[in-house]
Amino acid sequence: MDIAAVIGLGNPGPEYASTRHNVGFSVLDELARRFRIASWRRAYLSAIARRPRGASLLLVKPQTYMNVSGEAVAALCRGEELMPAQCLVIVDDVELPLGQLRLRASGGAGSHNGMRSIVEVTGEGFPRLRVGIRGAEPWRDLADYVLADFAPEEAEVVAAMVLRAADCVEQALRVGVARAASQFNAAEAKAGEP
Repeated sequence: MDIAAVIGLGNPGPEYASTRHNVGFSVLDELARRFRIASWRRAYLSAIARRPRGASLLLVKPQTYMNVSGEAVAALCRGEELMPAQCLVIVDDVELPLGQLRLRASGGAGSHNGMRSIVEVTGEGFPRLRVGIRGAEPWRDLADYVLADFAPEEAEVVAAMVLRAADCVEQALRVGVARAASQFNAAEAKAGEP
């Protein structure tokens, strides 16, 4: 089933823009730049943009806050008559080292509250791209950690990771999730390598 929507998870508002939890929004911003999308509209509890050329594709940033992302995804699926399998979700993952990607056709929610919210309303049958946000420094409180900005010394790796995640999404759109996963899930010791 072809991907009809790419959903990047994050929290709305400028105070969250550069946090670890908003990597999904950052990847969508890069895709919008590549697709030459100039404006977003409000629909389905989200900010939405439609790719202007090629096969129909929606870029979706839920505006419900992370922990209730499922409400926006459910509204999108109802309103656009999409099956969950047509929605590729981009999500931060603290279990993966900074810069690592994991693309899967389906799976569980893990410990991520945004993914849990989506799984509760759609089930597990949707593709997801997990983007590693775990830096070298340990944290005391997970909520504080994911809602904190990346450290200045991580900026180069984060920028390369966002570009690579956007490359992964574009490849999944071209050749399918399974083939893209075989390319992008390989060991990635050095972020930014092709």
